[in-house]
Amino acid sequence: MADPVRITFLGGLGEIGRNCACIEVDGRIMLLDCGLMFPDLDMLGVDLVLPDFTYLRDNADRVEGCITTHGHEDHVGGLSFLLRDISFPIYGSELALGIARNRIEEAGLLGRTELIPVRDGERRMIGPFDVEFIPVTHSVPHGFATAFHTPQGTILHSGDFKLDLTPVDGRLTDLARMGQIAKEDGVRLLLADSTNAEEAGHSRSESSVGAVLYDLFHAHEGRRIITASFASHVHRVQQIADAAMAFGRTVVTIGLSMKKNVRLARDLGLLKIPDHAIRDIEDVGDLEPGKVCIISTGSQGEPMSALALMASGESRWLKLGPDDTVILSSHPIPGNEMNVSKVIDGLVRLGAEVVHSGIADVHATGHAKADELKTLHSITRPDWFIPVHGEYRHLRQHARIAASMGTPEDRILVCEDGDSVLLTDDGIERTESVPAGYLYVDGIVGDIGHGVLRDRKVLAEEGVVVVIAAVDVVNGVVITGPEVITRGWVHAPEAEELLGEATEVVRQAIEEALAEEAPDVETLQRVIRRAAGRFVNQRTRRRPMIVPVVMEA
Repeated sequence: MADPVRITFLGGLGEIGRNCACIEVDGRIMLLDCGLMFPDLDMLGVDLVLPDFTYLRDNADRVEGCITTHGHEDHVGGLSFLLRDISFPIYGSELALGIARNRIEEAGLLGRTELIPVRDGERRMIGPFDVEFIPVTHSVPHGFATAFHTPQGTILHSGDFKLDLTPVDGRLTDLARMGQIAKEDGVRLLLADSTNAEEAGHSRSESSVGAVLYDLFHAHEGRRIITASFASHVHRVQQIADAAMAFGRTVVTIGLSMKKNVRLARDLGLLKIPDHAIRDIEDVGDLEPGKVCIISTGSQGEPMSALALMASGESRWLKLGPDDTVILSSHPIPGNEMNVSKVIDGLVRLGAEVVHSGIADVHATGHAKADELKTLHSITRPDWFIPVHGEYRHLRQHARIAASMGTPEDRILVCEDGDSVLLTDDGIERTESVPAGYLYVDGIVGDIGHGVLRDRKVLAEEGVVVVIAAVDVVNGVVITGPEVITRGWVHAPEAEELLGEATEVVRQAIEEALAEEAPDVETLQRVIRRAAGRFVNQRTRRRPMIVPVVMEA
């Protein structure tokens, strides 16, 4: 009887982002990705969202390492936070490790890890884990599918992938190796990308975007061109640079992450822009506007990104106007549509001409669509299947695709964050779940909690009322106050009468409490909160935060 293998999902199942899973063999844990998620609009003041690392902290002595499937932030962005708690080596392509290294170095945590590069097709033992790194095509170079050869058979994780037959760098998804594994060993369990499971057909080739960009550069000759894309999308940057150089333009990067990633990709030989064709943003004033192509961060409308600063007229380097063309070579991530729309509106107000994916085919997805997923299933023919990487509706649709391709429905498990499954000789069984809630990051502070977010929402929607009073508890008298101060409930200069009534209501409540007994400060705070809250709700039908401040004489 072979030893069981456990798979635990800490993020990425039910949302786009926070991708993180654990594979357990012989009592050791291998982490598969450790990503972050960007906050929703209702997560006020939150900068990033991480997986809940409780399970990993509780089992820190069993963590063998982390495998990064590719260099996107939703797969590597959480490493600099987890390394604060536990130490482990990280395996991945040179590019993925280079992108992860930037954040880890900024956090001062390089001493807590070892970055170990792996190659296409490499198979290595990492503790008890027999891992094979299989090339896949994605929107960042050198992505991997990973095959774990375990006592329970081969677990194949697709990573983020697409079946691009004409990729920019010629590096194809290695379906042949996946098919060989399926034929020789069999795929006991398939975990596969579900992001585009609802999209019919095949994804466009990344190289098709190059022709569109060339036509746009031709159509806008003589104008300054600003492009925006993900800083990690090296192939897109290459195609933008190729189009720019074809029309004699100098490439200029703006945005810290773009600058770092372009330098890293050029050093690794993944990005081919000659020295004479690229300049720093500091030199942009010396260049003829019609002979410049600026490649910027901010394609998702991030509030403080380089493109957002241009749209609001606050960029220290560029002032946009009617002679500028802005090309957004991306598509909004779900949830970012409003931010992107706001940036586009700002650019248009400045007079710039804006080209985006709704106008021209300036973007190609990096994720497989339905027909590509069917191809993967037809080649791998898994015994069991768990859809990963997507919102719940994407996971459900991928489960339907798997069933249509012949996987029995009772061998398809739709899991969510926190689910843990055990692979045994008898099949797969669900086991006790683990903590997998959102870990919110505000600045450098982790886990600000649901309570803080709830308070922020109340403050944003209803305002705050602060009631200050000084009392002599022993003698049962109010010495000063109460004074009612408000922000966001009513405008004080225009509501003196209302505030006066509120003050009188609170004063009566305090005096009644003092007359009955000698209450403590906490009791008086409750009396004030109850009296003020009741008055505010009755008079205005609103529920601002009530903050009582009682000073004891």
